[in-house]
Amino acid sequence: MESLNSLLNGFAVALTWQHIFLAFVGCFLGTIIGALPGLGPSNGVAILIPLAFTLGLEPTAAMILLTSVYYGAMYGGRISSILLNIPGDEPALMTTLDGYPMAQQGRAGEALSLSGVASFVGAFFATWGLVFLAPQLVKVALLFGPAEYFALFALAFATLGGITSKNQAKAAFAAALGIVIAMVGVDGQTGVPRFTFGEVHLYDGIDFLVAIVGLFALSEVFLFLEHRGDGTGEGKSAKVSIGRITPSWALLKSCTPTMLRSSFIGFIAGVLPGAGASLGSFISYSLEKKMVDKDGTFGTGDPRGVAAPEAGNNAAAGGALVPMLALGVPGSGTTAVLLAMLLALNITPGPLLFISNPDVVWGLIAALFLGNFMLLAMNIPMVGMFVRVLLIPPRILMPIVAMISFVGIYGISGSTFDLMVMIVFGLLGWVLRKLDVPLVPVILGILLGNNMEDNLRRAMTISDGDWSALLSSPLAIGLWIVSITGFVLPILLGGIIRRRMRRDDIGAVKD
Repeated sequence: MESLNSLLNGFAVALTWQHIFLAFVGCFLGTIIGALPGLGPSNGVAILIPLAFTLGLEPTAAMILLTSVYYGAMYGGRISSILLNIPGDEPALMTTLDGYPMAQQGRAGEALSLSGVASFVGAFFATWGLVFLAPQLVKVALLFGPAEYFALFALAFATLGGITSKNQAKAAFAAALGIVIAMVGVDGQTGVPRFTFGEVHLYDGIDFLVAIVGLFALSEVFLFLEHRGDGTGEGKSAKVSIGRITPSWALLKSCTPTMLRSSFIGFIAGVLPGAGASLGSFISYSLEKKMVDKDGTFGTGDPRGVAAPEAGNNAAAGGALVPMLALGVPGSGTTAVLLAMLLALNITPGPLLFISNPDVVWGLIAALFLGNFMLLAMNIPMVGMFVRVLLIPPRILMPIVAMISFVGIYGISGSTFDLMVMIVFGLLGWVLRKLDVPLVPVILGILLGNNMEDNLRRAMTISDGDWSALLSSPLAIGLWIVSITGFVLPILLGGIIRRRMRRDDIGAVKD
């Protein structure tokens, strides 16, 4: 009941003309970004962070804009999956399996609208889960001391590579690289400069917004420059027959159990740190196939094969906000970027967020409900317009991305040094992508490295240097067990799952 009262107060915050407008703009831009293959929600949110600062938005308005972009991009990823057989982002991969065959059968409009409804159901279910679960998680988090927080950060690093990460060693290297970058600057306790190389601009450390925009947005531009002229990413013409746009009631009724089951599974996957929307989408599709595919129609254009992954990945996206808001630990790559935005706004996510900034957190949750209805309303009648967006060539899109990055970062800091740092991070991101090193653990290291070090120092100070203090409570021991399991399990099972996903994907392409 307390959560419902808080949610009502959140609606009072969200239902202002400015916040409604920002939610609409965020949903619209997010859907377009999600529809464009390659950009995805992480890049989309990172690109728009400078814009939020340039506009001088206050914290609640800025978070409403960016989380609306997040939800919109999760909706938009399905469009290119269905029309072009190219997933807009990784979680939309499973949607290609039945979505593209439906488009080939002249049912593209039906597949797009059904997947829009499934996305709505998944996100709606997950937002209610966020309302009730996050405050309960806060009560547990209040039991945390420095040792438990250190173990919690270790859990985030151990699991964020996720079971779909290709290589745990590379994920660990990326996390270590991020922690080293976080150490740049003057040590707050000793006053000793670390990794500054005598450069006074680095004494305050590296601004994580500069790092994020460089790693995600600018590296995308460098990848485009590398492949210009060879036709990569120039996009296909979406010459698929759209057909009927509104799904029939019979179709919606037959897919409703699938959407509900997949929403529940996706939400659980999203809440688990590191699992993310990709795993939520994959498990939802796989379980639904085992449960209802008696005639072997999955993979040939079965509408339930479209509804399951879309409900699953959108529910996972909402679930990933639970650990980010309640514990300050991101559940996915995009929530890691959102975490950076909160920190940049001098808002610390975690157990005290619901007490110290109730307007921000409940206004944000209420805006998610609002944005979800907006996305449902705009994704069915505006299907034709979003299809045309896919025709925008990267040679037009990428200069816009570069311009927003440079103007935005300069607008935040007014420093040409930060622009040079951003270019360096853009090159670093390009190199890491070429080496297939994930970028999200780097960001996580930059964001959480200092907090992790501070909690380790506090734990050592309290225990007079006794390292066993890190295992002094059942909660800390439990977190370490989950951390080790989360790191080892992907090594044991990740290869099997990835081979299964690749096999299913190849099968879909052949079809």
